[in-house]
Amino acid sequence: MDFIRNRPELSVLIAVILGFVIGLTYGWVIDPVEWTGAGPGDMEQAEQDVYLQTIADAYSLQPGNTGLVTRALAGWSDATADICDLRSRTADPAAQERLDAIAIIQTGGQSCGAVTTPGTEGIQPPPEAAEDDSNLGTILALLLVLALVGAGIVVVLNRRNSLMAEGNNVDTYYDNMPESAPTMVSDEGVSAVPIARFQSDYVYGRDNYDDSFSIENASGEFLGECGVGIAESIGSDTPKNVTAFEVWLFDKNDIRTITKVVMSDHAFFDEALKAKLAPKGEPVLARENEVIVLETATLIINAEIKEMQYGAGSLPPQSFFENFSIELSAWAKEGDYGDPDIDGRVDELLEY
Repeated sequence: MDFIRNRPELSVLIAVILGFVIGLTYGWVIDPVEWTGAGPGDMEQAEQDVYLQTIADAYSLQPGNTGLVTRALAGWSDATADICDLRSRTADPAAQERLDAIAIIQTGGQSCGAVTTPGTEGIQPPPEAAEDDSNLGTILALLLVLALVGAGIVVVLNRRNSLMAEGNNVDTYYDNMPESAPTMVSDEGVSAVPIARFQSDYVYGRDNYDDSFSIENASGEFLGECGVGIAESIGSDTPKNVTAFEVWLFDKNDIRTITKVVMSDHAFFDEALKAKLAPKGEPVLARENEVIVLETATLIINAEIKEMQYGAGSLPPQSFFENFSIELSAWAKEGDYGDPDIDGRVDELLEY
């Protein structure tokens, strides 16, 4: 899921390639297309033999009716070779004569003895083999083209992401310890151990912005997660005009996920928009160097807005962000914490 969320373009490309390969396999191998409107030359050899014998018998009953033969064999480029091949496999002299008669009409005067050599030299390869080779070649060619296109798209996407990262000078994550004691909403007597700092950066056009970070102690034990993502956008433009972000903290020892909504100046003072976002979390007005405190049973996050800039356009002033950088500093409260107090939290939620 993290791969899909972080690399949506590559995920879509992989899905398209897999779908194309599965479609080719099903359409060409498992359940191939059945052709319609085929001519006599496309039939199996047994059916071709019956067809040619029928024409020869019909012509023997209407000698001189050459139109009957030419119409029946029209469009069959290998008709003469197939007639003579059938004649070589026929033991009945009368049947051989009838086949010779239609071969003379088809060639304009030459019998099978004049256009073929004894043995199997005049026999054409079965049409199925040629068709199978053609189908296999088509599949391989399509897969090669698809692989080249996919490789080209991956190279372009990686190059674009690299250029964006260089241009914005953005580090989305670093694992340094917080430099000072945490700001917290609980009693100041609570002591906390610094865990890590995480940097998250949004730039206009990053519509899939949704960074999340795992919080682990020094021994690698999972404590929880925190992150930042888009909470709301305004207007119908593409890319999105982001007017609010949500900063959240999940604690494995607390069934609640604490969320605060960092809002633009326009969104914060728009009562309708503010009411719409109220269910997502406590509203906070975005200001540079503002420290947003999220605290759970065992974790503390200080989210400091390091830099922000509003975009300009036809929308109201200070209504959407051009860029937004926030640093999440994580601490773990000292103490012995067992399983989460689910019953107590449920009672608390019900009372609320």
